[in-house]
Amino acid sequence: MSDNNFDLTQFLPYLLNQAAEASSLEFQQIYKDRYGMLRTEWRVLFHLGLYGRMTASEIGARANMHKTKISRAVQKLTERRFVTRARDDADRRVEHLALTAQGQAAYDDLHKVARRYDGDLTADLSSTERAALKKMLLKLSVKRPAGFT
Repeated sequence: MSDNNFDLTQFLPYLLNQAAEASSLEFQQIYKDRYGMLRTEWRVLFHLGLYGRMTASEIGARANMHKTKISRAVQKLTERRFVTRARDDADRRVEHLALTAQGQAAYDDLHKVARRYDGDLTADLSSTERAALKKMLLKLSVKRPAGFT
């Protein structure tokens, strides 16, 4: 039995997904074409570029990414010589990740592009609308409705 009153195009998770896909496709093509990166790889690269030396667990906590995806991304970035790994002296299970000079150059390049892209994406919004949108999205990004299965 269908619910004729339900409009998928007005369902917030659907709208957010559509907006995310539409807004990220062009930027995704840039990091893919320039550096052969996938989405998870550029996210790891950006976390290291923004915050410096980190562990995979720290990136996972900040980026809300599964450890398997981070591990694969780190492996690819290491193979391309964008990232170095160093074992922790106190806990050999932990690796500290950092950008190489080549990784830092890629980050610097993509960071400039990302800033311009963000500006172009929101160019039709007033500064008040831009601030409100970002504030609302940040609020929604931590919201976890309870009791839904």
